[in-house]
Amino acid sequence: MEFKEYQTKSRRTAVYPVVEKGFVYPTLGLVGESGEVAEKIKKIFRDGDGAVSEEQREAIAKELGDVLWYLAQLATELGLDLEKIAQNNLDKLLSRQERGQLHGSGDNR
Repeated sequence: MEFKEYQTKSRRTAVYPVVEKGFVYPTLGLVGESGEVAEKIKKIFRDGDGAVSEEQREAIAKELGDVLWYLAQLATELGLDLEKIAQNNLDKLLSRQERGQLHGSGDNR
């Protein structure tokens, strides 16, 4: 599936309150779901030796699906295209790699 198709199809399921601005709810959802991914990863180390079971892998995949859904809705609310976002990000990272700038911090490297 292409990002554009996902963005279009997932929009059909976007039923949420408009909190002041349409982008607020998906932003909060994105942060919340990202936190759930982090919690599952934390528990892999807290409750085990860092080895990921198939059950944990599947649970994380479901949470990542939720992250993707909220990302798609936020992009749509802001009039952004996930295809372009993905391509621009890859172009940026490849440029940094070519220039030996993958490590470090800051947007403008």
